[in-house]
Amino acid sequence: MSLIAQRMNHLGTENAFRLGDDIQRCVDRGMDVIRFNLGAPDFRSAPHLNRVASQALDAGNSGYCDPAGILPFREAIAAHVTRTRGVEVTPGRVIVTPGAKPPIGYTLQTYVDEGDEVIYPSPGFPIYESWVRFARAVPVPLLLSDERDFAFTADDLAALVTERTKVIILCSPSNPTGGVLSRDDLAGIAALVRERCRPDVRIYADEIYEHILFDGLEHESIMSHDGMPERTVLASGHSKGFAMTGWRLGWAVLPTEEEAAIFKQLNINIMSCVPPFLQEAGAAAYEDPESAVQVGRMVREFERRRDWVVPALNGVPGVRCRLPKGAFYVFPGVSGMCERLGVYDARAGLPAEARRRATPAAILQMFLLYRYGVASMDRASFGRIGAEGQDYLRLSIANSMEDIRRGVERIAEAAEDDAGFAEFVGSADFHELFG
Repeated sequence: MSLIAQRMNHLGTENAFRLGDDIQRCVDRGMDVIRFNLGAPDFRSAPHLNRVASQALDAGNSGYCDPAGILPFREAIAAHVTRTRGVEVTPGRVIVTPGAKPPIGYTLQTYVDEGDEVIYPSPGFPIYESWVRFARAVPVPLLLSDERDFAFTADDLAALVTERTKVIILCSPSNPTGGVLSRDDLAGIAALVRERCRPDVRIYADEIYEHILFDGLEHESIMSHDGMPERTVLASGHSKGFAMTGWRLGWAVLPTEEEAAIFKQLNINIMSCVPPFLQEAGAAAYEDPESAVQVGRMVREFERRRDWVVPALNGVPGVRCRLPKGAFYVFPGVSGMCERLGVYDARAGLPAEARRRATPAAILQMFLLYRYGVASMDRASFGRIGAEGQDYLRLSIANSMEDIRRGVERIAEAAEDDAGFAEFVGSADFHELFG
């Protein structure tokens, strides 16, 4: 009998946090590290929201509250969804969670039995694949292509739907690619679900980046299409659009109050409730007009950075980068850079077990970090299944323009540094990381 339960072997991680140890090692060596790895806005929470939380705390609103969330916050969420998705939502279908991650696990625990199939985008948020495996479901990755701007159509999805499909995960705008599903894309997906899926199949709509769209685009939701409100678990929150990552304010809208009651039970069993003084600020984020001003200012800055960084990356030998339509990431292909530097040859020389762990993009990622002080994320960090042959890095543009410029300059220098890469492959760092 082993100490640790076997199911824990199936629980993955979010490598953007795990990379912190490597970053700290470089910092301890005196390196100046540019952190393109974490998906956190580099803006402070809005002062008017800070004031609301502070006033609520001063008023003593720091005890337990309804595990589903305080009613004023759930009313504000319901009004926001009703207004933006064009469907009537009541507070009884809303559950407040500590960030937008818990609804992923709650959804799979609620609807999925062992052997059920879950379709999810890849590359995509790594916690999808982690929870699918932990739930002992069958992972069915929907592989995305840069040739399609990392979007997909109903035809792509239709090839994966079977009688065992139980949950379909959508994320638009997308982490890590910035891909966006259009109204027509979503209409086709909705039609497919109505025609091919049983009524008990659920759509998990991760819309945490709903506020961050470029080029005048407006957010489109699967929930807005016929037959989808009664099938969709809609999840979002305040981390990205309102720059409130540390507040841990997320929420889910369930198809029925009965399903919402299960999520409430999960809240009770896991963490009781989200602090009520934080929820008061969460409600103000939707109700105070100043919030829209702050969000608009942040999105315009992200768009300005995007418009600079994509052409700059495309000017780096061996790099190609599509123009993202939302979120705050770029996802350049780096296969040409890997070829130029000899990454494929270096990987071929590793033992078989090491090759399974060390994708070409992961080797390049660590070369950039340990020799050039650029922290990024590799493709396999966003879904390992089906990632073979897909060599990309994710760079977060939630950084100052100065750091973005310096980071791209370092990447361009690294792209020409064959000798430096050869030295890295022979170093103790390389063998500790990949040997």
